[in-house]
Amino acid sequence: MAFRGNEMMKKILKKVGDQNVAPGLKDQLKKCIPDTKVVMGRAKRGLFAGRHIQFGNRISEDGGNKSRRIWKPNVQEKRLFSYIMDRHIRVKVTTHALRCIDKAGGIDEYLLKTPYHKMDTEMGLEWKARIEKRYEELGKMEVVFFSPEDEAKFEQGFKDLKLAKREARRDFRRQMSGWHEKQKEIEEGQADDQVVDEEEQLVANS
Repeated sequence: MAFRGNEMMKKILKKVGDQNVAPGLKDQLKKCIPDTKVVMGRAKRGLFAGRHIQFGNRISEDGGNKSRRIWKPNVQEKRLFSYIMDRHIRVKVTTHALRCIDKAGGIDEYLLKTPYHKMDTEMGLEWKARIEKRYEELGKMEVVFFSPEDEAKFEQGFKDLKLAKREARRDFRRQMSGWHEKQKEIEEGQADDQVVDEEEQLVANS
C-alpha cells in the first residue's frame, strides 16, 4: 500500500506532461507530496477525499471476543462534467468526495479549491494540474460580446445547419432504401395517367 512521493511525481508529470504544468507548479507539487505516504492502492485511481481503509476489531455480543476486521470506503463510479475541460470525466469517487464536490459547486471548483497537500491520490493531483493549466489558458483568452441581433443570427444559422443535416440524413436513408427510384416510378406513372386522361378528354370533346 505504501508508495514513494518521487515515483508518484514521475507518474503525474508523465501523464500531464512537463510542458502542460503551470510555472512554479512543479516545485509546489514536490513540496506538497511527502517522500513516503500510505494510501490504499485503488485510491490512486480516483477521488477519495481522504477516505481509505480503516482497521479495527469486531466484538462479539456474548463473550466480548475481539477479531480483527477492516472497513472499506463506499466507492462509486461516476461521470462528472468539467466546464473548464468541456468534457465528462469518468472517475471513481467516494460518497464523501461526492458531497464535497456538490458543496464546492462542481468538479472544477472542488479541484481548484482543494490544496495539494489534501489531494492525496495520483488521479486527483493529475486532474488538478490539468484543470489549473487549462484555467490559466482560458484566463489569457480575449472575451468577445455579441449584440442580440448577432446572437439571433447565429442561432438561426445553427437551426438552418441542423435542418440541412437532417435533410441530408433523410436523403441518404432514402437512397439506401431505394426510395428515389420508387418515387420516380410513381411520378412517371402519374404523368402517364395524366396524358391518358388528357387524350380521353380531347376525344370526348371532339
